[in-house]
Formats: sequence, C-alpha cells, structure tokens
Amino acid sequence: MIYFDNAATGGRKPDAVVRAVRASIEGPCGNPGRSGHALSVALAENVLRCRKLLCEFLGGESSERVILTKNCTEALNIALFGLLRPPQGPPERPPHVVSTEAEHNAVLRPLLFLERNGYIRLTLVRPQSGRVSPAAIAAAVQKDTAAAVFTLASNVTGSAIDPAAVRALLPARVLTVCDGAQACGHTAVQMRADGIDLLAAAGHKGLHGIQGSGALLLSARAELFPYAYGGTGTDSADPDMPPFYPERLEAGTLSCPAAASLAEGALYLLPRRAAVAARLHEMTGALLEGLHAVPGIRVYSEANACGIAAFGCEALSSELFAQRLSDEYGIAVRGGLHCAPRMHAALGTLRTGLVRASLSEFNTEGEISDFLRAVRAIAASP
Repeated sequence: MIYFDNAATGGRKPDAVVRAVRASIEGPCGNPGRSGHALSVALAENVLRCRKLLCEFLGGESSERVILTKNCTEALNIALFGLLRPPQGPPERPPHVVSTEAEHNAVLRPLLFLERNGYIRLTLVRPQSGRVSPAAIAAAVQKDTAAAVFTLASNVTGSAIDPAAVRALLPARVLTVCDGAQACGHTAVQMRADGIDLLAAAGHKGLHGIQGSGALLLSARAELFPYAYGGTGTDSADPDMPPFYPERLEAGTLSCPAAASLAEGALYLLPRRAAVAARLHEMTGALLEGLHAVPGIRVYSEANACGIAAFGCEALSSELFAQRLSDEYGIAVRGGLHCAPRMHAALGTLRTGLVRASLSEFNTEGEISDFLRAVRAIAASP
C-alpha cells in the first residue's frame, strides 16, 4: 500500500518510537506517580522526560504546564471548557471569543456548544481564498474579547497562519488558543516566541507518537478550570482537584506507552525539524505540480510543510475518487469533508468534499509518481 493519509495518522513511526513503546509494555506495567515503589518512580520519571522534551521542542513555558492527553481533540476540549466554562454557570454578560470558519470540529463544536449555552459570544472569521489573515482575526476583536482561537495549519488544505503575526495585532489581554494538530512536528511552532497561550497538539501525526497520545501546553497566563475530576496520586483527601499543574488537568492514569512514544518522537525531530519541513515542502510541491497538469482536476492547496495536497475531480465525488484509489491502486488517501465543514463551505466544496493526499518524510518520490499515474487514470475514466 502507498500510504498518503498521514494528516489523519502518521503511517510510519521512527524506529526509536517503536522500540520505546514495545519496551513500555514488555516488562512490568506499573502506574506512574501512584506508588512509592521503584517501578512507579521510574515510570514517573519517564513521563517527566516526555513533558520536558515536548516543552523543549514546542518552546513551552515549563514542563509542569505540559498536560498529557489522549489526542488533540481532548486537549482542545480541556483548553476551551477550562478557559470559558466557569463552574458557577454562564455569566450575566458572556465574554466574546474570535475564531474562524477554517476550524476543525474539535474547535467548532466546543465553541458552538459554549455559545448555545450562554457561556460566550462568538464571531467566526471567514477564510478568503482558502486562508485566514491575522488582520481579519484582529479586526473581529471587541472590547471584551477573551480569546482568539485558530488553527495553525488547515487540515483540509495545509494553509498556515503565523501565530506571532496574530499576537502582534491583538490586545495584550486576549489569550491565543491554537490548534496545532497538523502543524506540530511539521512547522517551527515555538510557544513563547509566537505568543501562544494554549497550544493543543496531536501526538500521532507530525510528532510521530502513537494513537492515544497528545498534549496541551499552557503559558504562564493561562489558568483553567478542571475539565475532568478523579484520582491524581496527590492530595487524595482533598475533594477538589489539585490547584497545581499538571495534576489539576490530568485525572486518572496516564498512558506510559503514549508518553514514551511522544518523548522519542520529539527527540527524533529535534535535530531534524528544518530538514523534515524542507523535504515535505519539496515533495508536496512536486505532487501539486503533477496534479495541476491533470485534466479535470482542481487543486486547492499550495506547497506546504504539513505535506497536505487537497484536490477535487469535476466528474467524481471525493469519496468515490478516494475509494477507487484504494480499491484499484492500493493507495490510501482521505475523501470527504475532513471534519471541517465550514472550511469546505468557504471553498465551495461542501457538496463534493475534497480528496486529501498527505505525505510524511518517509514517503518517496516513486510513490508520488505512482499516485499521479493513478490520478490521471481515474480522472480520464470516471
């Protein structure tokens, strides 16, 4: 199989990640931070190593403010509900929030829920030509805007936004909440330098972790209500969640295999970040150049470091096109709306969806050539 669905889940992991996950389940499986015996302490040290490496790689505030989650969706829910849903209920005058129509449902659905239930007032900025500009986000800010919530890279087209440019245009009081699902591991995300207050990351995509891994990183300005309640291994007699991080936002047992994979993924990427981004930009550019030359194919992406190439076929729906690539040529891509319906509405593709081919640095030029031959054949005989 040619695997071009890396924007959904990275298809191949570095050898060090595979070894670390295997080692975490081959021996005795203890519980980090729940006991005082040597195994529990060692596992807690491994989890701390994961936090430190993620903090270093993503330019975070401190390892204590690296919250481990099971995916980017959970990280975004912890961020949005923890920031915008106070336990005492909706305020008399809800704060204003700015977001965009380019967002994944992991952002849109929580925000729309909060709006429906009176916790926030919401403005959604519409993309122009498939992009959201920093100026458009800033223009939507009101006197009581509490947060600007936006994706760092579209999961539909790969189009990116510069968070530092957004930060520079916002009032200091406005917190920035960023969906880094596609960007983290691909682009040079640096929280402190970029002025990001809350960064949600998917572990199983560009960061090379396994499924069931993710993280939420907090700046010193971000203070959240707990999203879930349960055991933390500390202050067990207290009926409330601990007041300190990361325990305040981590209820229940952490996944040691997930933490091990994230640590090794970050360690693998630290010296390779620029080279990986350059290779993906080059390969995606070559793939898009080939797609532009196919009659009946319309391309919606530009060359990008996230490896995303989105296109549509005039004569065939995206789901059917993707199915034929799989059934007839053994090529894995994704067709449809990619959980970002308002982005498709802005692109004019809400009815047909788009085919998304997404690369990793482990894909080859030969696979791109085979893919383009298959696209030409399907487009010629839909």
